[in-house]
Amino acid sequence: MRTSDLKVIFLSSEATPYAKTGGLGDVSGALPREIKKLGVDIQLVLPFYWSINNKDVQTSLVSTVDIPMGEYRLKAKIHETVGEGGLAVYLIEREDMYQRPNLYGGACGDYYDNFERFAFFSLAGLRLCEKLNEDIKIIHCNDWQTGLVPALLRGLYSSYPKLSKIKSVFTIHNIGYQGIFPREKLPLTGLNQEEFFHPEGLEYWGKISTLKAGIVFSDAVTTVSPRYAKEIQSPGYGMGMEGILCAHRNKLHGILNGVDNNSWDPKKDKYLPATYDVEQMEEKRVCKERLLQQLRLQTKGTKVPLLCMVTRLDKQKGLDLLLEVMDALMKEELCVVILASGEKEIEEELRKTASRYPQKMAFIKGFDEAMAHRIIAGSDILMMPSRYEPCGLTQMYASKYGTVPVVRATGGLDDTVQEFDPKSGKGNGFKFRPYEACEFLAALKRALAFYSDQRQWQRIISNAMKCDFSWRRSAEQYIDLYESLLE
Repeated sequence: MRTSDLKVIFLSSEATPYAKTGGLGDVSGALPREIKKLGVDIQLVLPFYWSINNKDVQTSLVSTVDIPMGEYRLKAKIHETVGEGGLAVYLIEREDMYQRPNLYGGACGDYYDNFERFAFFSLAGLRLCEKLNEDIKIIHCNDWQTGLVPALLRGLYSSYPKLSKIKSVFTIHNIGYQGIFPREKLPLTGLNQEEFFHPEGLEYWGKISTLKAGIVFSDAVTTVSPRYAKEIQSPGYGMGMEGILCAHRNKLHGILNGVDNNSWDPKKDKYLPATYDVEQMEEKRVCKERLLQQLRLQTKGTKVPLLCMVTRLDKQKGLDLLLEVMDALMKEELCVVILASGEKEIEEELRKTASRYPQKMAFIKGFDEAMAHRIIAGSDILMMPSRYEPCGLTQMYASKYGTVPVVRATGGLDDTVQEFDPKSGKGNGFKFRPYEACEFLAALKRALAFYSDQRQWQRIISNAMKCDFSWRRSAEQYIDLYESLLE
């Protein structure tokens, strides 16, 4: 099949710049746009969230459709807008489901009706495929929120002429989120219980798993790095899904995520006090000076290394290792800045640590896009001691900005960071493998030792900034996968 004949629907619960809680939003905002640049007719489909109204997105109503939900038929309005690069974006509107302050939940936890919200979104996405006057070839689903779609294509919708030949791709962005719901909700989907609710189907320990539905019933499963695709087939990383993934390993592919060059490029970053590139690095020093002034950290100028983390406060992210090594780290001549939000217990520990070292450590609660850019540009070393990391984007952003990553060798971190070898001069960072505080500290000290040798350090920075983490490479692999399913 020629690329120009491919017609793809990209179904996601979030995508920048419309709605985002994490990496899924970054991927879904950038990947379809890059696939379109390569000549594929691809369209993005999202829920019409309250946050999109607040962004003043210009939309037009294209259709109103009935969605069967158990005994009910609920109406959905479908709006269209045009995104960056001419990407067609469809928004599924249902006021009682999506006009809420958050995407998935609030202070009390996940929304109690998330199954209904995303079953409705999945069903509406399929109705949209019917409505479009086009021959859709592929529907690309993302994470548990759209995991029902491959099952629906094999079930109720297999007899619909416009849907029966569509191939489905299901991408796992983080296997820790599995879409587990009571079995009593299955009738809302129209899926036959006898045919679909069993151990080889979407049943998972007596409940529904929409993530498992996506794995089992899709034509191809992808995840966001080659290493993570291997890891999740093992007990340490599969989080209960390893047996299912092993059973379906023949259709499992690891495709590394990329970096959005429009948002993350030190040559044209609107958030930075000064822009720079690998050939002209003087302005990176300006970024560091301004950041240190803003943080009010007491240093001996920019010669003292500045270490950073920009992350969620989550056990996945290795914050326990950081807290364990912090006292030893503070004995070194350095400063640390952390921008993060999440679990209250970790937040409180970081706050206490920062109060013990007010001249050397700054902790900023929350997430601020502009501050994230300034911290990554102004720092020397990025710390990512993750327990597991499907892909990770921050280490790729840091590399592009000449901020050397120190990471645990897991998932996409292992795929994107190569330990620096002074003999060959190759490598863009530093890694450790066992999940132990002493190993993390040793990797940090290796990085600090090379920082003291600025000739070698500049070599590492140059290597990092020249790495190719473009979305084009990823988009080409996805197109190859789409075409292979249609051959």
